[in-house]
Amino acid sequence: MRISRKSGFGRFRIMRDILKTISYGSLHFSVGFGVVYLLTGEVTIAAGVALIEPAVNTVVFYFHEKAWARFPAKALKGFGFPGRRQGPLQAA
Repeated sequence: MRISRKSGFGRFRIMRDILKTISYGSLHFSVGFGVVYLLTGEVTIAAGVALIEPAVNTVVFYFHEKAWARFPAKALKGFGFPGRRQGPLQAA
């Protein structure tokens, strides 16, 4: 991504993305903590799970992406997924 020094829009966008990431991380932690606390009634267990689960999910996501990268989109046609269609705006 190229950021123009002439406008502050690029910097604004990066800050917005950082704030959005922090916001989502906080939301993810809160939901995880809340669910585990409701199930166990234990603050320490809830906090531990809420901290560990996102870290484990990050590692799993990495390998999930690597696995999907091995299969080209055209390989999914055999599973009933249509190929890319030309929409009315894409037709030449």
